Amino acid sequence: MKNPIHTSIDFHAPGLQRGVLEVPNSYNLSGWAQVLLPVQVMARGEGPTVLLTAGNHGDEYPGQVGIMRLMRELKLEDINGRLIMIPVLNPPAAGAATRLSPLDGKNFNRCFPGDPSGSVSEITADFLSHTLFPMADVVIDLHTGGRGVVFHPCAHMHWVQDPAQRARMAAATAAFGTDIAFLYADVAGRGLLPTEVEQQGKTMVSTELGGGESLNAEIHQLCQGGVRRVLRHLGLLRDGAGEDLPRDGRPPRWVQALDREDYVFSPESGLFEPRVALGADVTAGDVLGALHFPENPIREPVLQRAKSDGVIVAHRGPPLTRQGDILFCLAHDVSAEMRAELNAKTNV
Repeated sequence: MKNPIHTSIDFHAPGLQRGVLEVPNSYNLSGWAQVLLPVQVMARGEGPTVLLTAGNHGDEYPGQVGIMRLMRELKLEDINGRLIMIPVLNPPAAGAATRLSPLDGKNFNRCFPGDPSGSVSEITADFLSHTLFPMADVVIDLHTGGRGVVFHPCAHMHWVQDPAQRARMAAATAAFGTDIAFLYADVAGRGLLPTEVEQQGKTMVSTELGGGESLNAEIHQLCQGGVRRVLRHLGLLRDGAGEDLPRDGRPPRWVQALDREDYVFSPESGLFEPRVALGADVTAGDVLGALHFPENPIREPVLQRAKSDGVIVAHRGPPLTRQGDILFCLAHDVSAEMRAELNAKTNV
């Protein structure tokens, strides 16, 4: 079945184009309603095609702000290749400040490869999977932990099996400029955007830049500067184009959380108190946090202890916690051999 999204954008034409992706919205009272996704395409000369997206989850805003700034600030002469920018992949969720779409209840990042006859989220995922991903060399999808999880700012990636693809991804991930680069596993279901991109053999770059209701200027600056650094690394953005913050150029600290035991889930519902800072190194047995019980305030809290040595890359954001919510992600330094591979210089 053909995807029903309509757009006036010609993704193969040179120059600057601005428009929208019109996604049929059968969840509206009006049968002819549409969800509109703004999109901008800049194409000039020979170079890679990069798809830059944010707002996959609605309550994650720095990437949305960063892409909107790029859409306004970049000039066509800054570009060597093709840059496709979609600042908000999930407008209904972004407008409601929710992780999931209020239209169809879907987690957009679990909808891939999508369904052209499905809901708004599934139709959009299908368009990305079968129209935009195939024309892209690189996909950059910007995330934070949203309201539920707070991350030590990091660019991250999967450990893909193809060595050449893995090398391209590692080089682009390192180019973002976060102090920590994170190899992660999928412990909460299938259908992720990055997995679909990787299965098509593309270079995938993603981030987790903090989290919570409010984010400071440093996070926004890291996001905006990181995107520009990656685009320059790829050869798409000329040197000196756009505002940036200098980085020291050191390789990131590569850490991994590839085992399910690295992800600590809440055994009960209660109020969560983290007792270690994000980015802190811990040893096995250290108390990471405590779960308190307001319905029985004199009950001793349940302590969460580190099962192994590692570094805290994420913990739950809001204190109110339900049984099964993620409490911590405890990552570990990669081996010297893996680190040497990940830090190897790679030509794009």
